[in-house]
Amino acid sequence: MRPGSVIVDLAVEQGGNVEGAVVGEIVERHGVTIVGHRNVAGRLPADASALFSRNLYNFLSTFWDKETGRPVLDAEIGDAVRLTKDGQVVNARLLGA
Repeated sequence: MRPGSVIVDLAVEQGGNVEGAVVGEIVERHGVTIVGHRNVAGRLPADASALFSRNLYNFLSTFWDKETGRPVLDAEIGDAVRLTKDGQVVNARLLGA
């Protein structure tokens, strides 16, 4: 591998698939970084939650009026993304389904 490459050994706890991987450590061999995190699957939900919350914030901030501190949902795109209002379904796609 070229120097600067990164390898993540997903099976490091079961003996590993990458020579030089060390359980629970990040090591460098010949300029290549080898990641040997324990329980990689257990680390992913936090990253996924952070990504989801960032995406949701960016999406909703498009419809937020900072001066009034209220959402602005009367724009064309607001009408397209609004599903319900006052307990009633208002989305044309859902009404047509």
